[in-house]
Amino acid sequence: MELFYAHEADGGYCRLDAEESGHCVRVLRHRAGDEIDVIDGLGTLYHCRLTDDSPKGAEAQVLQMQADWNAHPYHLTIGCCPTKNNDRFEWFVEKATELGVDCIVPLIGERSERKVYKTDRAARIALSATKQSLKARIPAIEEPVSVKEFLHRPADGLRLIAYCFEGETLRTSIKAALSGFQGRDITILIGPEGDFSPEEARLALENGYIPIHLGASRLRTETAAVTAVEAVYLHYME
Repeated sequence: MELFYAHEADGGYCRLDAEESGHCVRVLRHRAGDEIDVIDGLGTLYHCRLTDDSPKGAEAQVLQMQADWNAHPYHLTIGCCPTKNNDRFEWFVEKATELGVDCIVPLIGERSERKVYKTDRAARIALSATKQSLKARIPAIEEPVSVKEFLHRPADGLRLIAYCFEGETLRTSIKAALSGFQGRDITILIGPEGDFSPEEARLALENGYIPIHLGASRLRTETAAVTAVEAVYLHYME
């Protein structure tokens, strides 16, 4: 199944931008009259008939539409510190999107090796992974914020932080934390290579975050983040 993304979509027509139009017309050689499937990035799938096969601005008439297409039954926000190696964080964005995530927030912690992160490329990766994994909703990639700023945001639902705590605070497994939760809004925090600072961890606990572990193995930041996303995905897919 081929999916195209339309910046402009309504109940009548979908309009593809130059990049999507070029892929549709030049690469896949679709022509006016062909039926194609288009997502709006907000959760709706449009089954369309191509009416304008311009490679710079294709347009398609909507034949059918389906809201919440292939949606998952939860809303997951991952606050994760970007890795020193940018490729590793982008790998996380791709895999998290394929599994099912709604919002990715790059966090800048006191111990972060990467203090600046540009989101443009991550947004493109998320779009590609959304289409590849047959989803209609593209996860939001927020602009970077400090860990402390993020922790002061109001948050609903289950709030979890993966942090070592060096034995002074009892942690539960992510599986156990999820098993007792009946809602759909989940926020999980993953720290940088050097972990969260003690002050950040203390602030998280003060703001209602539950300390969790992801098993006995010591995981890289991006592996921990994907493991957390997968745990949520498998919990709700049971």
